[in-house]
Amino acid sequence: MILVLVDHDSGRLDETTLETLTVAHASAEMLDTDVEAVAIGEDARSTVDQLGQHGVGRVHLAPLGDPYAPGAWAASVVHVAQSAELDAVMAPGTDRGSEVMARVAARLGRPLAAQCTEISAVDDGVWHLTRQRWGGSLLEEAELDGGPALLTIAPHAVAPAQRPVENVEAEEIQPMLAETDRAVQLSEHIESEAEGVPLADARVVVGGGRGVGDAANFNILEELADLLGGAVGGSRVVTNNGWRPHDDQIGQTGTRIAPDLYIACGISGAIQHMVGCAGAKRILAINTDRDAPIVERADYAVIGDLHEVVPAIIDELKNTKGKG
Repeated sequence: MILVLVDHDSGRLDETTLETLTVAHASAEMLDTDVEAVAIGEDARSTVDQLGQHGVGRVHLAPLGDPYAPGAWAASVVHVAQSAELDAVMAPGTDRGSEVMARVAARLGRPLAAQCTEISAVDDGVWHLTRQRWGGSLLEEAELDGGPALLTIAPHAVAPAQRPVENVEAEEIQPMLAETDRAVQLSEHIESEAEGVPLADARVVVGGGRGVGDAANFNILEELADLLGGAVGGSRVVTNNGWRPHDDQIGQTGTRIAPDLYIACGISGAIQHMVGCAGAKRILAINTDRDAPIVERADYAVIGDLHEVVPAIIDELKNTKGKG
């Protein structure tokens, strides 16, 4: 059996959990086994029906009260792992998933393969996998031996797939918690003040870099994003300069995006930024430097001044919509 740790926000599944379930099901088919899930927190039961839409027939519920404590979550995962014959435990490679799985690995005395992008085969207990290293700038072919295998799945490595099941069994568990399991816990959760489509969920993202010039010039990027039903982000230099809030940073230390289209305006494309937009299906770069790294990585490029190119795109979009 493969156990998947559910990452959710007040009962709403994070998309990375759905991606992890997709990888888990592909691996389960290799092993001819089932996929189950462990959902933790006061709103865990709200995830059951959603999990059933993605092929989970059995959910282990640990209704631990707030606040979030990684040690308590790890104890819940270990509780299930030690009460069943597991082939693997998988979790999304999110901040929470990575934090909990590191503790699970320490408690079980097992190695953890982090940020996996593909499981190519499982032969006699040996997992053949590809994983990201150095913030996603390097892919490593690796083998993980022995069981249960512990893995985190890199965000946006695969597209989530639905595979509904008719009946989902929900079983409540009561893990034994020590005082130390809550030694580290969330002290405060501050909601982002950003309005509109969340950057991580947007199907179109318009990003701005140093070439935008200043905070006021982001107005044309906002207008373009509004016309396309998308969101606006920025490079690290943009947030460092205070032109945009940190929530808008795209990159290794910011938000990782996976839109259908990423329009990068005046962004050179440092490796940390490219890690953040690696999941984009298509990249359009607008830059005056034809040798910029992001131009080389882009699917399409316009070599020109963004202050001329972006308004021209906006005018064309308005004309097209007006004709419609």
